[in-house]
Amino acid sequence: MDVVLIHGMGRTPLSMLRLRRRLRRAGHRAILFGYSPTVETLQGATRRLVRHIGRATDTTRYALVGHSLGTVLIRNALAQLGPRPPAACFFLAPPMVACKAAKFFSRAWLYKRLMGEMGQLLASDAFMEGLPMPPCFTRIYAGVAGPRASWLPFGSEANDGILSAAEATGEYAPLTRQVPSLHTFIMHSRVVANDIAESLARLALPTRPLE
Repeated sequence: MDVVLIHGMGRTPLSMLRLRRRLRRAGHRAILFGYSPTVETLQGATRRLVRHIGRATDTTRYALVGHSLGTVLIRNALAQLGPRPPAACFFLAPPMVACKAAKFFSRAWLYKRLMGEMGQLLASDAFMEGLPMPPCFTRIYAGVAGPRASWLPFGSEANDGILSAAEATGEYAPLTRQVPSLHTFIMHSRVVANDIAESLARLALPTRPLE
């Protein structure tokens, strides 16, 4: 199956190379997509993503994999994919709500300069609550390898160092799998890669429904 990989904030397509290699070994055609929150608006990057999906995917069935801000791009693009929605979506450490980190850093000049409009939207409750969920099989991976201590920002909450597990899950606990990874490196997790590959394989077998 064709699989489009969308990186997270502050990263580049290079961050998805290991995951691409693993998915290729599993027999899938993994395709990278890059964007820059510093110089692009959300709608501009979304339009490019939609065009990229249309040009790069050869089959009628394709899947989308996003990391962090990449998952926001996916959700923002869903309404523009028309009659050819994805067969599956995989969200790696997604901000499913306006997270504490974005709200905190959104006040800083450097964050505003580097992360632009997209960084500000991550801090908006109204925007995040208004994003649609995919109408297809969707898996969320929440990292839980972040430090926990009473004096740390997340206290004893499970977290990935950037998001709490609750922020990465939102109201979609049944779709979520927790993995022992940090936010920045969750795309390198073999557990995540194997689960994506297994899920894609099962999608080709309609007699074995995904759970």
